[in-house]
Amino acid sequence: MATTVPNTHHLVHSHAHEEDLQGTVNLQAAEGDDTAYGQALFPVPAADPNDPLQWSNTKKSLILVVCSLYSFLGNTALLGPSVYIGLYSELFGITPTKASDLVSYPNLAFGFGSLFLVPLYLKFGRRPIMLGSMILFAGGLIGASQANTFSGLMVARVIHGFGAGVCEALPVQLVNDIFFLHERGQRIGYYTVCLCFGSTGPLYAGYMLAGGYSWRLFFYVEFAFAMALLIFAFFVVEETAYKRDKQPLSAPMSSANSDKAGQAGIEEVAPVIPPRKSYLSTLRPWSKTDHEAEFWITMPRSFTYFFVPQVFWVITSFGIYIGLGALAFNYTFPLKITASPYHWSVTNSGLITIASFLGFLFAIPFLSSSDRLAAYLTRKNNGIREAEMRLGVILPAMIIAPAGIILYGFAAENNLHWVAYFFGVAMDQWGALFYFSFTLAYAVDSYQSNTSEMLIAMNLGKQAISFGMGIYLLDWILERGYAVTISGIFAGVLLANNLALIVFMVWGKKIRIFMSKTWLARMHKRSVKQVMTA
Repeated sequence: MATTVPNTHHLVHSHAHEEDLQGTVNLQAAEGDDTAYGQALFPVPAADPNDPLQWSNTKKSLILVVCSLYSFLGNTALLGPSVYIGLYSELFGITPTKASDLVSYPNLAFGFGSLFLVPLYLKFGRRPIMLGSMILFAGGLIGASQANTFSGLMVARVIHGFGAGVCEALPVQLVNDIFFLHERGQRIGYYTVCLCFGSTGPLYAGYMLAGGYSWRLFFYVEFAFAMALLIFAFFVVEETAYKRDKQPLSAPMSSANSDKAGQAGIEEVAPVIPPRKSYLSTLRPWSKTDHEAEFWITMPRSFTYFFVPQVFWVITSFGIYIGLGALAFNYTFPLKITASPYHWSVTNSGLITIASFLGFLFAIPFLSSSDRLAAYLTRKNNGIREAEMRLGVILPAMIIAPAGIILYGFAAENNLHWVAYFFGVAMDQWGALFYFSFTLAYAVDSYQSNTSEMLIAMNLGKQAISFGMGIYLLDWILERGYAVTISGIFAGVLLANNLALIVFMVWGKKIRIFMSKTWLARMHKRSVKQVMTA
């Protein structure tokens, strides 16, 4: 069933409400409710055209496009110069290990930037922090293009990495702000696709260098796109933070009921609906300061979400897929494919990125699958939606991704045809997109009022895991062999993480019930600022 689309003549109404347990939502539709898949919409928007949930689908989609492109640019800028490590080593007279710091430390700044930028956008608004971060990102890029020393390049790289760090959290926050529950799996999926496609950065950087151009060209190109996106964002991205006050639930009175009320002598009180803000007023680069937002306490409190099982599963899923999967492929494929018996040129050693691209590409048609499955199971459950209902679509990926890791490891151990490497990578990355998109959507469904603090914990955790695994990853492989390390250890760790899917599908609600009775839940409840039911 098609979603009812709000427009200038119609405001969305709904009687949906969250039950006492976070992650369990009553989507039973009442008369006059707007519906999707036959179910009432949640969160419940206010009777105000300025509520982001009431905006048109076109406006929402443009905002999502901006955030997704920002994620893509941020990641390509971060990872692209990894192909210049040898060049930087010669240029600055340093060891390759020292030159690799130009990727490692900006990577840390990228991940840990959300620790500061998320509390900032909670305090001062999404729009000003997003625009400010884009300016910082662009400034770092142009600085990198002009750097003549190792330290100068390092500073510029850390600046643009830190600036773009907000794109690790803001897209998910904006999806939570402007889209309804039944849309989130697909919309978060679009963001994660762009995030994953950002790993193709080294391919573009490598071919620029192979074409005879300076390494500076990569930063010039990134800067040009960053400035174009900044201008686009200025005109498109309106402030999405909205204070939704709790009000008694009421559906719009039908014409029949209105006539009956009039005949009975009952005075009909129409709600006062404020006018929609003018477009020019939405272009102000600043937003209202939220004096209730606790800037400094938000940082340490976010660390407590490491103890929430659903959040921890997102952290391990991202960290392991990035640290054991993507890094293993990027580190080992160039070594294997340029040596005997393949003898590929160094220029073509980055073509494994195409396999990653195809894996993600073939997963895109399934991005709405978790929303559709959850809607189907909600109908069977008499309109009661459980957060775990979207998880069943991950079952094929649970097996296919580790199988891809195993195939890749044996291909490297036994010097199989290069097609085997590509199939292994594509299988792993196909499954990775399921885990990236739907574990994240599941965590947001489970604790959607605390999205901002969860996002800080997720970004810090996954960055720490992937960074820690990446440090000695190549040493492990060269010491133990490809089959033992990749097909055995790496595939085993990935499978163990994937099998947690069964735990959450079967016992996820019981885990939420248990967590709701802990001191942790009481502390998190006191920090809730977002009202999900108007």
